[in-house]
Amino acid sequence: MSIQPSLGPLVINGSLFDTGKPVLVVPEGAEATLSPRRVLVGWDSRVEASRSIREALHLLAGAEEVRVAVVDPEATCTGNGAEPGADIAAYLTRHGARVWVDRLASRGKPVAKVLAQHAIDTSADVIVMGAYGSRWLRERLSGSVIRWIVGTPLPLFLAR
Repeated sequence: MSIQPSLGPLVINGSLFDTGKPVLVVPEGAEATLSPRRVLVGWDSRVEASRSIREALHLLAGAEEVRVAVVDPEATCTGNGAEPGADIAAYLTRHGARVWVDRLASRGKPVAKVLAQHAIDTSADVIVMGAYGSRWLRERLSGSVIRWIVGTPLPLFLAR
């Protein structure tokens, strides 16, 4: 079943913000699977990213390869730690995932585009990432996700 472009943002908003459940968004023409071989995780140390990983743990643990992508990481004593991506990689490894951490430079490009291109470059079957937690960002999120999905032939697993 295909969702009309005008309904897409409403469906994503309702699913993410009103149910509290994760959403698997599958663009037209893409193949969705609950047993992906390669998964790209968009990681930024925020609560939403942590929730997306927790909600997708069964997908991540069963994948042949999990790439944790950190865009423009900064080592800090909070959030990212001394080695950005290392903590979440260790967590995923303890749960049986085979993990690689990719630290990517945006070079002025939007993070979504950097992640989408890296997912394509690494032959990912799905992208797992957190959605914004603030309700005032709802419209921005849904609009950017829909635009991103239209240009990216990969399923997107979102949680907030």
